[in-house]
Amino acid sequence: MSVIELLKENLQQKWSFEKEMKIQTEMIPAMLEGKDIVAESPTGSGKTLAYTLPILNKVDGSKKAIQALIVAPSQELAMQIVEVIREWTAGSDITVQQLIGGANSARQIEKLKKKPTIVVGTPGRLNELMRSGKLKLKDVETIVLDECDQLLSREYRVVVKSFIDASAYGRQIVVVSATITEEIELVAARMMFEPVRIKITPDDIEQEGGKVVHSFIKVDERDKTDLLRRLANMEGVHGLAFVNNIDQVLMKENKLKYRDAAIVSLHSDMKKEERKKALDDFRKGEARILIATDVAARGLDISGLTHVIHVDVPRTIEQYTHRSGRTGRAGADGEVLTLLSYKDEKDYKKFIRDMKLKAVQKVWSNGEFIEGNSKTVAQTKNKGTEEKAKKNDDKKKYAPKSGKKERTFSKGKSSKKGK
Repeated sequence: MSVIELLKENLQQKWSFEKEMKIQTEMIPAMLEGKDIVAESPTGSGKTLAYTLPILNKVDGSKKAIQALIVAPSQELAMQIVEVIREWTAGSDITVQQLIGGANSARQIEKLKKKPTIVVGTPGRLNELMRSGKLKLKDVETIVLDECDQLLSREYRVVVKSFIDASAYGRQIVVVSATITEEIELVAARMMFEPVRIKITPDDIEQEGGKVVHSFIKVDERDKTDLLRRLANMEGVHGLAFVNNIDQVLMKENKLKYRDAAIVSLHSDMKKEERKKALDDFRKGEARILIATDVAARGLDISGLTHVIHVDVPRTIEQYTHRSGRTGRAGADGEVLTLLSYKDEKDYKKFIRDMKLKAVQKVWSNGEFIEGNSKTVAQTKNKGTEEKAKKNDDKKKYAPKSGKKERTFSKGKSSKKGK
């Protein structure tokens, strides 16, 4: 029996997928039973619907009270979750309100007075409204922490715990992320009651994705921006490029836009309207590469990514996994390309070895990235040049002279006059 059959009939009727993802198969029944959950599953594996559908199955839209709270670390992820919920609640009396930074707080407060069924927000704005008494969580029976590895880090831990403490007694707590460390799991367990542990690995969903090639190109640090420009000029590229800090995002954006490269960027200093325009331009294909930090790109749902580009080598295996999981989805092939400077070679090779991956080296040659290194490419070029020269020599040697018959050669003795 499909787990979708456990849901209310109206939700079953809206289900249009051929089959449920593995995380949904394991998580939906556990949530419907009211269990606390710690779920680890790769980016793009269907986590949002895995917790959204049980929430929609549980809440009562006719009851004017906030019954579920979903917390996300970034504005983009929060907005995406809201879009999913609105799609599934169309025509029903279930309402959802997003509470994110960068938006008009007065307008958000007015909408809170209407008592939405579900609230989706970022920690800062939620905390601000709760401390001012505008957001009351006493009726919240389900709390979801999406990207919990961030939300339960030292930066947000105290704030997130205050949301849980303010909610209804016996509430259900669900935490999900692509990577969950032992520390985060311990922190989560202290806030939960006998949590169910669900772990989906990339191997578990391999058949649902396409072939992903892991590659690298050796490059000096100062040449990385120009390499991004070349990538942005290649037909068919739709890539998400990661850098490790905002300063690098801004620097690369300025240099590339000056050279009219088809790129956009995403970082936390941007206004809400600027972020939306950047994402829209990228999704529509007007920009081929989106440059972002890990925080800004958290939870972004962008389909059809051909490349994930590590402009800066990730600091941890978890970070590499998080970034790389965005390509090769829905049966499509993808490539994870690392721009590898000399100082990062040791760390990168250790990551690849520990993850049991095979990385191929590539070089830039004749307007494209090809497999090989500078030595093999040079040898190929030399061989091609030699073969071309030989053909030209042969043509000269056997070409007939103007006004004379073409000479023929046979194995027999040639006749010569005077003998």
